[in-house]
Amino acid sequence: MTNAIEMRRYSDGAVYRFLAAPAGEDGLPRFKRADKDVWMLRHPDFGWIVWDETDGSLMSCPWDVAMKDQGDAPPECDWVSRKGENSFVYRLVTV
Repeated sequence: MTNAIEMRRYSDGAVYRFLAAPAGEDGLPRFKRADKDVWMLRHPDFGWIVWDETDGSLMSCPWDVAMKDQGDAPPECDWVSRKGENSFVYRLVTV
């Protein structure tokens, strides 16, 4: 099992680390961002997403991997995010 995942932002090199957390109710792995109450988890309607628990918002999702093609772990690919009026592209990598 993957212990950590990083989201690496293309535009400025910012890195956000997510650490393995106990599995969700669906038995799939999930990850909590190291510095905030933000989660990477498998949503039944959206597939793998980044979810802000504080305000209940969808923050990020894979750009080029369809939900039907996502496996039991977050796909290593480009992800897009949106927070307010800002949008970014990240590369997800396991570490």
